[in-house]
Amino acid sequence: MPGHLVLIGAGHAHLTVMKETARFIDRGHQVTVVSDGAFQYYSGMGPGLLSGRYRPAHIRFDVAAMVAARKGRFLNDRVMQIDPHRRELELASGRRLTYDILSLNAGSEVPFPIPEKTAIQIYPAKPVEIFLEARTDIAVRLKRGQLKIVVAGGGPAGVEIAANVRSLVRRLGGQARITLITRGSMLAQFIPAVRRKAMAKLKRLGIHVLENASLSALDEQALVLTNGRKVACDTLFPAVGTRPPPLIKAAGLAVDKSGGLLVNHHLQSLSHPNVFGGGDCIAFQPQPLARVGVYAVRQNPILDHNLQAALEGRELEKFIPQHDYLLILNMGDGTGILNRGRLTFGGWPAFWLKHYIDTRFMLRFQLSNERRRGGNIEDRGAAPA
Repeated sequence: MPGHLVLIGAGHAHLTVMKETARFIDRGHQVTVVSDGAFQYYSGMGPGLLSGRYRPAHIRFDVAAMVAARKGRFLNDRVMQIDPHRRELELASGRRLTYDILSLNAGSEVPFPIPEKTAIQIYPAKPVEIFLEARTDIAVRLKRGQLKIVVAGGGPAGVEIAANVRSLVRRLGGQARITLITRGSMLAQFIPAVRRKAMAKLKRLGIHVLENASLSALDEQALVLTNGRKVACDTLFPAVGTRPPPLIKAAGLAVDKSGGLLVNHHLQSLSHPNVFGGGDCIAFQPQPLARVGVYAVRQNPILDHNLQAALEGRELEKFIPQHDYLLILNMGDGTGILNRGRLTFGGWPAFWLKHYIDTRFMLRFQLSNERRRGGNIEDRGAAPA
């Protein structure tokens, strides 16, 4: 029996489903995608957007055009409430949608409260497109003098942001003191060789690293640490991890302690079998998964199969995560740091491999002439790798 598939979010885990929308339609189903914005930016290339290495047109998918060209319906809207009992969604526009099968790829947010009274410009690590706003703002303010830029967070995102904002400052011919603050040890979740290479590279780039330093508060022009120390700051990039949007927990769906949708091996909700999900907004019940893009990318074919199978009452496939994954840090100057298992190396070959992998992935889903159409006026001065 034909059914209505609704996708919340047009993120990495939903790309194959959107690419194959016509196949769902041809089998008699309806497909509706609800996403806040016609473009979806690829997080793996976000730091390169900040430094100016990539233009927006190089790192985004025109998801609205992708869905519409394949006979689906795209709603540039935001889901405000999910009622899993009525199988109904309430949108910001006031529209209500009913569904038979629902899939969530609603992304994540940086849990960093922005105070009302501060002169500090704050750019959380998500959504990715905020890096374009940050880049434009920094370019303007560098003309007035030296900036004091702080990155809060010692994970891969924090390291890449610090390195790429240094690249931006140098490309623009400005001056900035850049500090990376981390609550524990930088890149503590990786083998020591990764940490040593990253620490040495940041030192060569002139970036100050403060480890075991926790942020307590923000005043008008500085960050206050728990030990009472103040760090002068006019631009802050919080990269302190992510959490799923509160929408999921508020719906009464089964979630973990972080609010992520609890799913089984089939990427299917533990509490509501007609609800599926992928990417940063889920909690994989069989085993904890890091919130990294590689898992969302690998969930693509599983979700594509299982959503159609769920509509048609067929057998579901299992998602089996890989034991380890490839990490390549973009260090902003055309070099990278690569790690997989015990293998670690740095330099331009690492970045070249990252650029090759990322570009190949983009071309698989840039199906609406994104690159030929180019970007907007904000792209001026940016150069692709």
